Amino acid sequence: MVTAAQIRAARALLGWSQHMLADKAIVSVNAVNRLERELVDTKMSTLSAVEKALLRAGIEFISPASEKGEGVRFARADR
Repeated sequence: MVTAAQIRAARALLGWSQHMLADKAIVSVNAVNRLERELVDTKMSTLSAVEKALLRAGIEFISPASEKGEGVRFARADR
């Protein structure tokens, strides 16, 4: 699963506000805010919806287990 830091980084890479991500993921802005700030144990359905919205937008998540650590990037080089 993606981390709060990856979600914030993906939003920044796309130039999206929390409101825009919430609209794309069909979740509340408060849910995105809480998710990014790691304030509460987020529902898996919310996390999954946010992750899918970012994947559809062309984001690739780099696993924390990878050699260089966690991160995000565009899935295609031509972005």
